[in-house]
Amino acid sequence: MLRLTLFAALVALPAQAFTASNDLRVQPTGPVTFTVPYQNNVAPEAFWCAAGDYVVFNLRKRGDTPIYRASPVPRRSGEGIAFSLSPSNPVGKTGLVLLGGDPGYITAALAQALCDSMDHH
Repeated sequence: MLRLTLFAALVALPAQAFTASNDLRVQPTGPVTFTVPYQNNVAPEAFWCAAGDYVVFNLRKRGDTPIYRASPVPRRSGEGIAFSLSPSNPVGKTGLVLLGGDPGYITAALAQALCDSMDHH
């Protein structure tokens, strides 16, 4: 009975959902798109951290892979952030304060570095 319950629980989970090092979930929405759903009171850096982990650890892409924000800035209360590895539909801003301006994307490695900066607060 326990095996059947465990199996049912595993089947109920989204097949390709990913949990980042900061415990945020990442949901694939297409071949090069994904969303980090809203979680209580997390900063934009937390969404980018999860995006970086997903790209490097789940998609097995290199650290220099650009990640584009695909949902509007600013994020409305209770909304997650959509991301893309394709520059075809970016919103043009990351929602982060970046030295030298905001090109609308950051690399997967920089996104992951945001995970480290959050650990020290």
